[in-house]
Amino acid sequence: MGKAARDEPGRRDTVQAKANADRVPQRVHVRIYTDGACQGNPGPGGWAAVLLCGPHRRELSGYEARTTNNRMELRAAIEALRALKRPAEVDLYTDSQYLRQGMEQWLPRWKRNGWRTADHRPVKNVDLWKELDRLCTIHHVRWHWLPAHSGYEENERCDQLARAEIAAHRERR
Repeated sequence: MGKAARDEPGRRDTVQAKANADRVPQRVHVRIYTDGACQGNPGPGGWAAVLLCGPHRRELSGYEARTTNNRMELRAAIEALRALKRPAEVDLYTDSQYLRQGMEQWLPRWKRNGWRTADHRPVKNVDLWKELDRLCTIHHVRWHWLPAHSGYEENERCDQLARAEIAAHRERR
């Protein structure tokens, strides 16, 4: 008669794979909402992110004196991903088509083309795109677009925080 089922190589491999999977820590799931704002383009800018993980909530925001709206959108996503302490499954919500399309459509082409656009010009904000690309090798990120100012609570909160950064720095001058 043949070998017992438990001795079959395929079965043994499957059992071992399941045992190994039980030892691998599961990635935590995080929802991130981001926004960037700029007064003038270029001008003073703010960025913000809201991170949600189970019952936990964290708000981040920052300021740059002379920047663009697109740089602030990128900075918000970068700082949110940097804030994660370990690799995570991330759903990132943004009202920026520039950010979402950049990550989902343009980035692979830019990398193939040596960080040049389809018309052979250097990619704008390449420093931030490269950093965001690096962070996405650590985290598994799904990109979602939300229309701006459409009543999405966390997106509205990000907008408030980003604008508050600009206002706070304007008052300090």
